[in-house]
Amino acid sequence: MKLSTKSRYAIMAMVDLAQQDNGSCVPLSLIAERQSLPLQYLEQLFSKLRRGNLVKSARGINGGYELAREANSIRIYDIILCTDAPVKVTRCNSHEANGCHTSGKRCNSHHLWYELEHVMHDYLIQVSLADVAGGNHHHPIVVLNRAKIDNMVAA
Repeated sequence: MKLSTKSRYAIMAMVDLAQQDNGSCVPLSLIAERQSLPLQYLEQLFSKLRRGNLVKSARGINGGYELAREANSIRIYDIILCTDAPVKVTRCNSHEANGCHTSGKRCNSHHLWYELEHVMHDYLIQVSLADVAGGNHHHPIVVLNRAKIDNMVAA
């Protein structure tokens, strides 16, 4: 499984913006240079981030972008949803009654992928932009079935 380039670049740029957040706008060209990202691609991504109310833009000599709200209220999952689709593990679609086989049945490991997607969602929704920008690498591990994990550890 791999996160899309859109999501990775958007997260990198937003972390950079959060680290520079001093109340002034940051030109995309500086973010692109610092993060070695293509400027034209960032322009497309920031257009989506602006429409998603994650950043604000200003024109003019002191123009650029700034966070639309505090970094601790922006979740990494918000950035992914704004610029891309939710993180998927496989072609299994857990939100449809039909499964991933051409026959319409669910595959024999469908529930495994469904739960993995939920773990990733829960993790990414717990991590804020401020956590990543501040270097906080100690995020909680999401456990869907605590009793089952406890039994496995005890065995």
